[in-house]
Amino acid sequence: MPTLLLIVLGGAVVLHVMVRWRARRNEARAEAARPPEGQFLEVEGVKVHAVVSGAGPDLVLIHGTGGNWRDMTLSLAPLLADRYRVIAIDRPGLGYTGKPDSSGPSIAEQARIMAEAARQLGAERPLVLGHSYGGTVALAWAVTLPDRLSAVIPVAAPSIPWDTGLSALHRVSSRPLGKALVVPMITAFVTPRAIKRTVDAIFAPQPAPEGYAEAVGARLALRRAALKATGQQRAGLLDEVRAMEPRYGEIAVPVELLHGTADEVVAHDHHSDQLAPRISGANYVTLPGIGHMVQHVAPEAVVAAVDRAAARAGLR
Repeated sequence: MPTLLLIVLGGAVVLHVMVRWRARRNEARAEAARPPEGQFLEVEGVKVHAVVSGAGPDLVLIHGTGGNWRDMTLSLAPLLADRYRVIAIDRPGLGYTGKPDSSGPSIAEQARIMAEAARQLGAERPLVLGHSYGGTVALAWAVTLPDRLSAVIPVAAPSIPWDTGLSALHRVSSRPLGKALVVPMITAFVTPRAIKRTVDAIFAPQPAPEGYAEAVGARLALRRAALKATGQQRAGLLDEVRAMEPRYGEIAVPVELLHGTADEVVAHDHHSDQLAPRISGANYVTLPGIGHMVQHVAPEAVVAAVDRAAARAGLR
């Protein structure tokens, strides 16, 4: 029995060392393939990565779950930079932005950090566009910091409390045992085929652009710290939306809502359909047959929403 125990313990140690080595190697490769492209600001002790392009009225772009700045600059920002000063910011804990000491951080904390980063870049009251989870952060910005933005454009944003549970990945990556044991395994051993399946699912029913995962640096989201941050944020999101929901009527800036009717990730009929009537003056555009990744498959519709928001805010 002692010999067997030693063999088991020895095998566990070898596996642990191998997993840590592979995880570090994969993280280094991900960062080498997609290094930071912008500048770093310090906000509340957090290093914030922001990429600025173009000139004109200030426009902040906020990416969704597990994303980074390139999810907003790959297809969308180049279409806007000829007439807007586009500021794409990595959300706390993702891309190259650090995570504050708070466990989440909450959508309100993320909004506050990004609003201050925008202010440091000279954007006192920008237009704020967020996709998916980033759209929920944009709504939190409008609710909690009403004097720090000119208009808000939530795209495919979760906004109304739901009754479905967390995905298996987010359950695991938000719990202590999963963080310690499973997250490093994912970072170490995730395959290109698994990444492709995930990408295909979030783009459905449209096909993902060829080479999308490599172009946006999808493996940045598979670093251990990023997986843990995403799990914590998603675990807290439902309660945060419940708390924010009664305050939607307080939003007084122009609101342009955009959502695809074929979105299989965030259902338009549950979220944006119910959100629009709760915000006075909100303009809501549905995109027939379009899925979740609107900024990539229907970027012209997003640009049009930004132009409407800017005009309503008196910026164009």
